[in-house]
Amino acid sequence: MSKQVQLSKQTQQAKPNRPVVQSEPCCIPLVREPLTEDWAGDLARMFKALGDPVRLQLLSRVASHAGGEACVCDLSVGLDLTQPTISHHLRVLRESGLLECERRGTWVYYWVVPSALAQLSAVLGSTDVTTAQLAVTVPAKGMTAPVVLV
Repeated sequence: MSKQVQLSKQTQQAKPNRPVVQSEPCCIPLVREPLTEDWAGDLARMFKALGDPVRLQLLSRVASHAGGEACVCDLSVGLDLTQPTISHHLRVLRESGLLECERRGTWVYYWVVPSALAQLSAVLGSTDVTTAQLAVTVPAKGMTAPVVLV
């Protein structure tokens, strides 16, 4: 048995929770065809909005909130930011097309736009996952974060 096959079997045995997938080439939608100017502009606005850790955290809080929508009063809990700063970040997410909102009385409720997340997934996602593409995200030194399989 070759060393590569032995190593492959050892790797699969050492990580039983990882899916075993064939190592075949895949085609990421981004490389399948060039982006149109309009689509590239829309995606760039969304990625730029997500480039800020606070906005990424706010989007995550809205998306994971019970019922799929969150009141602005719930989003500010646990963030060491003033309400105007949180409102600014939510406005940027809204203007980029990632969030929608509705005023109900004195509170504003936010929800994620599913088609926007689908666009981001479509352009970055692959149709086939290979073992070479599986990676473990390791938090920066001193940071604690769950391990994520990509």
